[in-house]
Formats: sequence, C-alpha cells, structure tokens
Amino acid sequence: MRKNNLSKKMHIGFKAHYFKELAELEEGNFWFRARNKIILWALSRYSSELKSFLEIGCGTGFVISAIAKKFPDARLFGSEYLEEGLIYARKRVPGAEFKQMDARQIPYESELDAIGAFDVLEHIEQDEAVLAQIFKALKPGGMVFITVPQHRWLWSTFDEYSCHVRRYSANELHQKVSAAGFEIIRSTSFVSALLPVMYASRFLQRIKVNMNMDDMTGLRIPSILNQLFEWLLNFELILIRIGIVLPFGGSRLLVAKKSLRIKRMTKK
Repeated sequence: MRKNNLSKKMHIGFKAHYFKELAELEEGNFWFRARNKIILWALSRYSSELKSFLEIGCGTGFVISAIAKKFPDARLFGSEYLEEGLIYARKRVPGAEFKQMDARQIPYESELDAIGAFDVLEHIEQDEAVLAQIFKALKPGGMVFITVPQHRWLWSTFDEYSCHVRRYSANELHQKVSAAGFEIIRSTSFVSALLPVMYASRFLQRIKVNMNMDDMTGLRIPSILNQLFEWLLNFELILIRIGIVLPFGGSRLLVAKKSLRIKRMTKK
C-alpha cells in the first residue's frame, strides 16, 4: 500500500510537461547552474579518479551532461523513476546508459565508484531504504554525493508543487546516512546568501493565498536577479572550496564514503 501511495505522489509531482519545461529552463537558471558547479567541484575533489558513476533521478540529464564533459572517460549511468525525463536525458548524453528505475531497488552490487542523488531523497518516503541500496551498489570505499532542500521552516507550496515529502535538517540527513553505513566526509549548506529572499517569498505565499503559481514559478525570475543570484552562489562556492562550512542555507551538500568498519568488526 505504501508503495502505491509513493508512486501516486511521484506521478503528481512529475508530469510529462514538467520535464519539457525543465529542460528549457535549466541551462539559464542560476540555481541549476550553481548546483552543477558545486557538484562538479565535489566530484573532482573527492572522486578525482572516477571510472563509474550512477545518477539517481537524473531528470532531463542536465547534471549528468556536465559530469560527462568533466569526466569523459568515466562510464556513466542515469536512472529516472519516470520514462518521460529519460527522453531528454538520452538526447543530452548519448554516451551514457539510461534506465527507468525505482531507487528503492537499485540493480547493482559493489559495482560503482560513485553515486549521486541530487534533490531526489526528499521525494521518497522510504529514503533510508534508498540509502541502503546506494550502500549496496557502491564498491568498497565508493562515494555518495547528495544534495537536498534544507530547513523545515522553509516548507512552502513550492515544496508541495514539487512533490517533496520533507525538507531535511542537517542532523536528520547525517543520522540517516550514517545509519546506512557511510562515513560522512563533507557536509555543508549552500544557497546561504539567498535565505532572506527565500524566507520572504514564503512569507508572501502565506499572506497571498490566491497567488497564481505552478510547478515552474520559482524558476522564472528576471534576468538581472538571475545574474545577481548566480554571482552570490559562485562566491559561496569559493568559500566552500577553501574549507568553510556554511551552517544555514536553502540546500545541503553531503559527501560520504562507503565505510568498511562494520565488515572489519565482523571479521574480528
């Protein structure tokens, strides 16, 4: 019963037209561009010898297309819950292997160097089951790269339109990742500079209950603001690269390693 509820919920949040509009907006939108930069930095920093990579919930392929350019020799896999997104992903990255897949049932075991789940876990009620599957699919010492929306007090109708189950706290994400057997290597907020703007937009939603919004409302912003916001997030990346941990932000990046401690303890 739970599985059927989840399937229904994901279909409501990801309609066929959503992928078409998303594919048109991603390349020019500050948030997607900035997120790609932080993902590529994290992969270069923590998986510089990347040979195999799976992106769970690859959507239209915007992220994996950037990874393909950064790591041209890596074998890339992309998965998506709905087939509609893969139509665009295959066009963007013809050299990658794509499949329709439920993240709670990943068909790999100790095979992959790294796995990415970029703004995916918040859509899935059984996120702990997904983390367990990621652990299973990675090689010993393999890396997982995760981004999620952060801070429950930022919950809004935008989350509902996007079919989010939750916004994470850092503590919740850390506990779930650690419980799956991972060793956390790096965790930091990002989209920190825009927190006042995000909070203000949520406040306006509450007092203007009849605001005309749809799935893409949050991605359509004036060009000058788009440029300013991207500049601010580029500055955040500079801070993150030099080792600064940002405590608050609209999103969180987490990098973790498949720990061998449990296996070693068993052998003893």
